[in-house]
Amino acid sequence: MDLIGLRDVPLGRLLVTAGHIVGQRWNRYLAEEHGLTQAGMATLMTLAQHGELPLRAVAEAGFIRPATLTGIVDTLERDGLVERQRDDTDRRSVRLVLTPAGRERVAALITLMQSGRPLTSVDADPAKAAVIRQFLLEVIGSGEEPQMTPHDTRPETSAC
Repeated sequence: MDLIGLRDVPLGRLLVTAGHIVGQRWNRYLAEEHGLTQAGMATLMTLAQHGELPLRAVAEAGFIRPATLTGIVDTLERDGLVERQRDDTDRRSVRLVLTPAGRERVAALITLMQSGRPLTSVDADPAKAAVIRQFLLEVIGSGEEPQMTPHDTRPETSAC
């Protein structure tokens, strides 16, 4: 049996693998440097963008299950980043509010994301970064199903 190396793996599979690795590195960085999970960051960013919101609205905006959000909010509240407040118009409803420390954490994350700090030597090169950006934007698209190129215009490769 011949083993294949990474250079032989189809581009789609490399993209999946790279996304997984980058996601792991980002999650480790968030945890070590900011004490957050990806879901915790999404919760803070949602509140920073929309202001105080009911838990259900935060869950929907952050693509987090409401039951999962409860534990996330417990942690964020324990760390002093958000507060639960009863809704004055409906005492059964709880709204989430960023604390000043939560706003500072969001500002630090936004500064980091806008810094343009490259992840690799490839994206440090503006010409290469432009090609990669265009490719990723095309892959991501508008959220619709991807349109495959006609079979006869692609080089012969195996499916991923």
